[in-house]
Amino acid sequence: MSSKADFGTQSGGNSLPANKTGMGKVRQGRWLFLAIGLIVVVALLVSGIWSRVKANKSLSVETAKVALTAVSVVSPKETTPAQNIILPGNVQPYITSPIYSRTNGYLKKWYFDIGARVKKGNLLAVIETPEVDQQLQQARSNLQTAEANLDLASITKTRYQGLLNAHAVSQQDVDNAVGTYNANKAIVEADQAAVDEYSALVSFEKIYAPFDGVITARNTDIGDLINSGSNSAAKTDLFHIAQPGVLRVYVNVPEEYSQGIKAGMTANLNLAEFPGRQFPGKVVRTADAINVTTRTLLIEVDVDNPSGTLLTGSYAEVHLAVPTEGSTFLIPVDTLLFRTEGLRVGVVSDGKVVLTPVIPGHDFGNQIEIVSGLKADDQIIVNPPDSLVQGQEVQVVQATLPGDSK
Repeated sequence: MSSKADFGTQSGGNSLPANKTGMGKVRQGRWLFLAIGLIVVVALLVSGIWSRVKANKSLSVETAKVALTAVSVVSPKETTPAQNIILPGNVQPYITSPIYSRTNGYLKKWYFDIGARVKKGNLLAVIETPEVDQQLQQARSNLQTAEANLDLASITKTRYQGLLNAHAVSQQDVDNAVGTYNANKAIVEADQAAVDEYSALVSFEKIYAPFDGVITARNTDIGDLINSGSNSAAKTDLFHIAQPGVLRVYVNVPEEYSQGIKAGMTANLNLAEFPGRQFPGKVVRTADAINVTTRTLLIEVDVDNPSGTLLTGSYAEVHLAVPTEGSTFLIPVDTLLFRTEGLRVGVVSDGKVVLTPVIPGHDFGNQIEIVSGLKADDQIIVNPPDSLVQGQEVQVVQATLPGDSK
């Protein structure tokens, strides 16, 4: 009995400390789990707060970027000291002339039509003038009568002068004979002049080419009445003849380029009927005076045309390389700002706008020349808003000049 009691007592005494140890371990595991969970929660909170702060910061940056004015910019295009200008020109033959008649009559025959190439002295046409022929015949008859009277007066004068030496006639008779001779001599000279006049008119019945060239117009036909213009009626131009071996091209150069135009300069012609082809020419002379109406300088460009490729009367674009004092810049016209203080362009420097004053040159339509105020590396705002001010921050979008390769 006592042994069992002792055993039971010992067993109960050993179990109490073991239970306490197990419960302590459980409590430690719970606290560790709570600590880990707390750490995870704190980490999640910190991560969420940091993400939100970062997102707010990014949003602020993006908002600031969006708030900036977006602009496109271009760089000015530098021109060469020899500026190429294109001007309209009128192609004309080196020599051209209308052919008129110098006598009245009817056209009897013509020998050359339009497009015919003629040589100097070729017979172009014949005019029939019966009235002039009759007047010439009459003038020749009058001349013959006058010459006969002059011969008789000469014989009488000689005879009377011989008789005067023999005192057979008076001095008065001799003087009368001499006077009659002189009068008949003057009549002969007048009649000879009339014959020469009508002979010249008869010679005008034949129309000859005054120089080598091409017939560009024939304004008459067989049987037409030809008027020389000796009366109130208008003159009749029978033909037009032109010499196209060398062509003259007259060009009106604006006053601002006039100082750069000198005789001997080269010029190139472009014609619509010859796309992609240029015809060389040379400036041979200038008017040396500015036309007060058009404010232009008239110049003449000569172009060789031995084969007759170019036709007279054509319209041509004349390319001239005019020397300039220095390089200038070309910018689009939609970059200009018209302000009360003068012409300005918006230049972007370090992300801010600088309103730069400029001096314009020649206007080429979609581009304009700037002679002062710009540098080659400037970034110029295209289509600047009217609200653009000095120092304004902008967002830049790169652009190119019209015609530049992208």
